[in-house]
Amino acid sequence: MAMVILPVLWALVLSFQRIRLSGIGRLDVFGGEYTLRNYDLLLGSSDFLAAARTTLLYSVLGTAGAIGLGLIAALLVRSSFRGRGIVRGIMLLPYVAPVVAVTFIWQILLSPQLGFVNAIGTNFLGWDSPVPFLSQEKGDLGLLGVSVGVPTALLMVILFEAWKSFPFAFLFILARLQAAPPELEEAARVDGATPTQVFRHITLPQIAGVIALIAALRFIFTFNAFDDIYLLTGGGAGTEVLATQVYSFLNARNDVGASSAVAMFMAAVLAVFLFVYIRFFAGREEQT
Repeated sequence: MAMVILPVLWALVLSFQRIRLSGIGRLDVFGGEYTLRNYDLLLGSSDFLAAARTTLLYSVLGTAGAIGLGLIAALLVRSSFRGRGIVRGIMLLPYVAPVVAVTFIWQILLSPQLGFVNAIGTNFLGWDSPVPFLSQEKGDLGLLGVSVGVPTALLMVILFEAWKSFPFAFLFILARLQAAPPELEEAARVDGATPTQVFRHITLPQIAGVIALIAALRFIFTFNAFDDIYLLTGGGAGTEVLATQVYSFLNARNDVGASSAVAMFMAAVLAVFLFVYIRFFAGREEQT
């Protein structure tokens, strides 16, 4: 417990200090001057507010995408077929592979010069020029004669998060589907229910609880994510989230106080979702 509480308390103390990285050794915890300056600057900073919005968007869409892909994958391999074990194992690769390796692969695939995606787009889809997916903050997408602005780099890191994390949702949902009694769906089909009706009225209610659990956990993990975005874009091109801002304040500006203030804001948000998880899910597991 002390290993968790003491670092948080230390970060809390630093968040109320005006201190640089070079002066942290001279910090006087008891006699030093405490101030709200770091929080005042953050709440009035457009960069901080933009990073908070980006973090929320990244977390919500990344979580939803991971759950959606995981649900589709679980439904596809639910039934028995030859090679099902191999297919299931392959689906786990994005989650178990080193993040450095998979981000490098994505960088190559999306590269304007060498990328497979741009090669397909320029040679077969009629793109005028390669798209710098990971360095373009906004691009234009033509739909029915209307040009729509798209946050290109942010969309790519959201897609990467959904792809990398969907095996987590896949395992939970598949386990719940296999534990559900098949008689209910069989009876519904005999009564003439369509596949859509079976999924909506029988399958979905049975997995709704586990989907809610996955949503809570994945939001916590994604909100706190740093390595994916930093390795793909470095936090540039409109992809700066709160985690990369903590790193930027500490390493680029040597501002320990501001970095700690952002970290404490993240901790407060995560504490709320941790409470939701403990209140609604952990207690249910103990009862069962």
